[in-house]
Amino acid sequence: MLTVISCVFTYVCILLAVAFFTLLERKGLSYIQRRKGPNKVGITGIPQPLADAAKLLTKEIVIPSVVNISVYATAPILSFILALLLWQLYPSLYAVSYFKSGVLFFLCVSAMNVYGTLLAGWASNSKYALLGALRAIAQTISYEVSMALILLFPLFISASFNFIELKEVQSSIWFTFLLVPLGCMWFVTCVAETNRAPFDFAGGESELVSGFNIEYGSAGFALIFLAEYANILVMSLFTALLFTGGGSIFSMSSDFLLVLETLFFAFLFIWVRGSYPRFRYDLLMGLTWKAFLPAALTALVLVNSLNFILK
Repeated sequence: MLTVISCVFTYVCILLAVAFFTLLERKGLSYIQRRKGPNKVGITGIPQPLADAAKLLTKEIVIPSVVNISVYATAPILSFILALLLWQLYPSLYAVSYFKSGVLFFLCVSAMNVYGTLLAGWASNSKYALLGALRAIAQTISYEVSMALILLFPLFISASFNFIELKEVQSSIWFTFLLVPLGCMWFVTCVAETNRAPFDFAGGESELVSGFNIEYGSAGFALIFLAEYANILVMSLFTALLFTGGGSIFSMSSDFLLVLETLFFAFLFIWVRGSYPRFRYDLLMGLTWKAFLPAALTALVLVNSLNFILK
């Protein structure tokens, strides 16, 4: 019973965090573009996410007649559940679940995220949705290769698959200081993994209208939207854990520092979106196969060589 209550409380907090992160994004992008953003609902637009949620959840559910209804309805739910599952890895002293091999769980669940996008694009029976889904699949699979290799870098140093131990190992020095380019590559890979600008080819509005989610509205669109932003926040959390996770897990100041680092990386997603235009698709694919993959392999050889020399 305690586990169920803890999970429900965690998920409610995540949904609230996602809601107000969307407000932060809209405000951040508006000030980057020298405008005000949402400011009509309540005081300075703070209740705007609640109004958006009420609007989406109360709208009529319109289902196109040509969709594969069972898969069409399952895809947003699958994406939403997978996004919430990753939050079970949050390294808190008060967590009721403990993953000894949390990194392996992260790789398994994150690799399944592409199925939600695939099913949504295929079941919609729309050329725009299918093309957006195929783009997302090729992009996600390509960047998962370099992401897994970059992830091995902190694993080799800490000799652990546990996120809590990964955080404690960095009490003296952050991993990002050991190899700064690898930390930058990890963040770029996270941006591509979450299909965010400038790598938002799954839903490029200029050529695909809205991409794989074009046929979704009301609750279905809300679930896809929540899953996308929950993934952004959880990838920001793992970036902070893997590369800037200083301090001991039993220190309250360390938990507060982790929250600040997560917010910083989450804001970087917004900053990048407001600063850079969309990549060309061939450049996006070439970046991971021709640049990130060789660099990650070289870094792993360097780390293994240093470990061998020190031993």
